[in-house]
Amino acid sequence: MRVFSDILESLRIAVSAIWANKARGVLTTLGIVIGIVAVTTTMTAFNGMQSAFRQSAAAVGADVVYVSRMPWIIMGNWWEFRNRPNLNMDEAEALREAFEGQAIVNPTMDTRQDLKYRSEVMEGVTVIGTTEKLPIVTSRLPETGRFLMTYDVSYKKNVVVIGTTVAEGLFGTTSPINKEMNIGPAKFRVIGVMEKQGGNTFGGPDFDRQVFIPISTYVKAFGGRHFGDVDIAVKAPSPEAVEDLEYEVIGEMRKIRKLRPAEENDFSINKLDSLMGAFNSVVGVVLLVGLLVTSIALFVGGIGVMNIMFVSVTERTREIGIRKAIGARRHSILLQFLLESAIICLIGGLIGIGFATLVTIGINASGMMPASISPGILATSVVIAMVVGVFAGFVPAWKGARLDPIEALRYE
Repeated sequence: MRVFSDILESLRIAVSAIWANKARGVLTTLGIVIGIVAVTTTMTAFNGMQSAFRQSAAAVGADVVYVSRMPWIIMGNWWEFRNRPNLNMDEAEALREAFEGQAIVNPTMDTRQDLKYRSEVMEGVTVIGTTEKLPIVTSRLPETGRFLMTYDVSYKKNVVVIGTTVAEGLFGTTSPINKEMNIGPAKFRVIGVMEKQGGNTFGGPDFDRQVFIPISTYVKAFGGRHFGDVDIAVKAPSPEAVEDLEYEVIGEMRKIRKLRPAEENDFSINKLDSLMGAFNSVVGVVLLVGLLVTSIALFVGGIGVMNIMFVSVTERTREIGIRKAIGARRHSILLQFLLESAIICLIGGLIGIGFATLVTIGINASGMMPASISPGILATSVVIAMVVGVFAGFVPAWKGARLDPIEALRYE
């Protein structure tokens, strides 16, 4: 009870001291406000980038193994990968037969072509040749119309499913379903519009600026059955089976390519976790550097609070002497000034969080980059502000707690 009573008394005195010097308190919090705004905004930007990347990467699928000529993240000699032979449709078909009834195999090919509808033109749009299995592999579905069917692939139909950006760019507010458009020199009938995905995060693909046609039609229109570069997606029965599936895919691909035991793989296996690992490594370093830079503002703010607390201790030397003379202990004086410093920083932190929230809203509204604030970030900012307050106030509080009561009473 005595400890609780001391805390309440120290808190009351600290609040009274801050209230008595409101102008000084407000000016003191400015450094903390700026520091907390900088730190909180950095964390919200990182959180937003992470969320946006996860959302974009969700289309890859956590239970899918991708076979490609090149790795998604190139860490070694680029020329070594560049000289590998392309994967072709015959190899994709052989892999499909090997995993018949065990896993879903979906080949894709892509290129860039200009799209045209009447007088509207979109340049350099990604055209993906695929099969009816793509929605199963990636969980991407059409918002209106339908996706490709087995019939479309088998009979090389000139049909296309377009992304929302393409739909808006070529057709505006008009429904594109059953309209004819040009992909390069060939005419295609629009049968569906994909759900809005977003994307283009950190230079990644813009999923809404893509169109999908049957892979058989792709080969007919743009060539590449035997020489084109095919990416093969193999979907596992469950996320837990991905690791075993990876080894099986490697074994089958080595058989298909007739590689000897001593020969290295001339293809790459890509998965979502490798992409996420590379992203977290890079962005983690960026976050660390950002926090170190923004922490300078917080450090300067803490120095300002420390200086003001030294002034406060000096001004109230006689008060400290009186309190000690009537029985106040060192820890009570120490606690009083620590609480005063922590409260000043807490107020600055809360104001800083308010400004950081407005900055986050502004960033999202401008579309410059994704930013997302969360309860965890808010709690972290509050804790940082209070920790800065405690550290900034400790030395002045310790100085006040160690004053000799007789010398303090003589202070004028």
